[in-house]
Amino acid sequence: MKGSRSTPVGGTGKGFDAATSDQEGGTAKLATDTKLLRFETPLRPLDPALYLVACPIGNLADVTLRALSTLAQCDLLVCEDTRYTRRLLQAHGLDRSDRSLIAYHEHNAARVRPKLIEALKRGETVALVSDAGTPLVSDPGFKLARLAVEAGIRIVPVPGPSAVLAGLVAAGLPSDRFCFAGFPPPKSAARRRWLAELKPVPATLILFEAPQRLAASLADMAEVLGAARQAAVARELTKLFEEVRRAPLSELAADYAAEERPKGEIVVLVGPPLAEATDAASLDSALRTALATSASLKDAVQAVQTATGLPRKQIYGRALALSQSGPASDMEGGRDADS
Repeated sequence: MKGSRSTPVGGTGKGFDAATSDQEGGTAKLATDTKLLRFETPLRPLDPALYLVACPIGNLADVTLRALSTLAQCDLLVCEDTRYTRRLLQAHGLDRSDRSLIAYHEHNAARVRPKLIEALKRGETVALVSDAGTPLVSDPGFKLARLAVEAGIRIVPVPGPSAVLAGLVAAGLPSDRFCFAGFPPPKSAARRRWLAELKPVPATLILFEAPQRLAASLADMAEVLGAARQAAVARELTKLFEEVRRAPLSELAADYAAEERPKGEIVVLVGPPLAEATDAASLDSALRTALATSASLKDAVQAVQTATGLPRKQIYGRALALSQSGPASDMEGGRDADS
């Protein structure tokens, strides 16, 4: 493909890898047993509160020491999938066999929430984790947090991994302003209406998508948001087969339509809207200025495309007409073939 692609060496997703590095003539070892790290830091007792704990999105080594401390000490550990959370605890040598894990997901949330609020009112410490990343981001934790706020219960964020931010920093798109939009609607008509609302947002868009819908979703994005908008598809972030593809939306849509369905967790990022000339007159004005100051027609077209974001073919056709009909046609190189 023509766009850029990077496939960094990801982690195993199975916990810490053994590693060594020379430091000041010696050798520093990162052991597979993370208890060495955990017990070097004294555990600070938890105050009664609802703790929102970020967990690894793939590589289990990405968990923070504060998160491990919170998971080890909390009275109640609430999680989407108890199997995943147990695997995380086991990978880092945490034993909670004396305290059960409480499942909290979209199917039982309405029933479990009141019990958790009552526990918090009694002064118990409750830690909420999602399957991956930061709680409340596209998971059912929001309603629990909102009820806790309404009840006057303290909420403590324990920050850490986030697929949203990991995708943003890997995409190579503007990061000074961004908008996380979650999952698009699964059906094309609803998805296009949803995308149309986001089209004018002056920021990098970040969204999640399911592998089976990625190609169709990218095609809708190219049509609604603009084929030339720069974008990136980040797949399996922090895992062994991590991959980031960067290209205009039209190119990404064509590539994924021609390939087998991708696997894994996917983050799609779309750069801010391209600046567009408001009408033909403003385009002509920009072209005349560029033709008068550029060394060739090709350079003039490139300058105007960079400034407006309009398709190169459209700009080149109009530039060629202007160069043939006006004083700019006498310039050296004024009839360069576009390449």
